[in-house]
Amino acid sequence: MPFVEKEQYQIPIRCRLHPANDLYRDQEEHKLQEDINEWRCGYCKKEFYDEKYLDKHLDNRHFDLLNVSQGRCLADVCGALHCDQVMDSATRKTKCNPAAAARNRHLCESLAQSCFPVNEGPSAHRLNEFFLRQFCDAHTCTGHQKPFSKGGKKQTSILYIILSVLILMLLLLFYCFVYLYRRGTKRGAQGLKRISKSGHQKKSS
Repeated sequence: MPFVEKEQYQIPIRCRLHPANDLYRDQEEHKLQEDINEWRCGYCKKEFYDEKYLDKHLDNRHFDLLNVSQGRCLADVCGALHCDQVMDSATRKTKCNPAAAARNRHLCESLAQSCFPVNEGPSAHRLNEFFLRQFCDAHTCTGHQKPFSKGGKKQTSILYIILSVLILMLLLLFYCFVYLYRRGTKRGAQGLKRISKSGHQKKSS
């Protein structure tokens, strides 16, 4: 979407990615995060400590507010948009299915054509090409193409954070040890000098 906004392009209503076609758009706009572990329902103001419980609440209590006649669930196009890559799902480790890859590529290309028709101007043409490179080209079992070649969201793993903290702590301990060692060595040298000096004074006396 940042690339769409940069081009100042208006996605046509027939595009399945248009906000008006999102079945859960209104619910998402009524999910209010007030703190890290504090969520509030925008419909009835009920509070929750986790988003998943708010989602269950919306499904159970406010399902009647969904526009099921016109809206469609965006998860229907997850295969085309590589949702498993973003969610770090275990499905990436499974063996590639050529038929599924071809099916997802066809869906992806149809999205590119309906959302960014090449005959609707230079902006639409550029976005069409970008969408094909960003999403559709990776639907292959060769493994040569990767999705989100440009502008993808970088994922920071918990393991990476833990390792970074441990390395910083070890560096801190190392520098503390070096400092204390040098300080002790310096004091030892000063002590030896004092002993040596007192020994010379006793000899001279």
